[in-house]
Amino acid sequence: MRHFCKIAGNIDVIPSLRELAVNSHLWNQNPLRTTHPNSPHTQVDDIWLWFNKLQQDVATTIDDIQTYPYPAWQNLLGLRGIVLDLIRRVDGVQLGRCMVTRMRPGATITPHKDEGTPATFYTRYQIVLQNLPGSLFTIGDETVSFQSGDIWWINNRETHSVINNSGEDRLVCIVDIKSA
Repeated sequence: MRHFCKIAGNIDVIPSLRELAVNSHLWNQNPLRTTHPNSPHTQVDDIWLWFNKLQQDVATTIDDIQTYPYPAWQNLLGLRGIVLDLIRRVDGVQLGRCMVTRMRPGATITPHKDEGTPATFYTRYQIVLQNLPGSLFTIGDETVSFQSGDIWWINNRETHSVINNSGEDRLVCIVDIKSA
């Protein structure tokens, strides 16, 4: 595979799922990705753990290398531990954007290429918290159905899309890391 690489498997994500259930108030506190004009992410919900400071000019936000912790970083301690383990695993030196996304059954992320710093400076990983058969991630001519508890590198510089044809929410933590 050229656009996907499994980094780890069988991660215990149950504590993180519990934390998400207890902290449901964190969803969509920051709607930039889901409400921005022409966003491919209009059918997802987000929780930001680390993100850029929001600027008046959205283009400045997109190209900002520096990220900062958001309140969810303090609430989702189990997930924070998984993220920190991933940073160590890939010899990371800087954490970029880190967010949990939720796709309801039937939702899609339309085909797009990521641009700006998230694609040019950082490497993108996905920690799969919940993904059932029928939820498909496509990059180029490759399609993968992730397993809950897996961590994947994905090539977000190429055209990609996601469709959740399963009967449950798809939950992933997107993590951008700059490696040494």
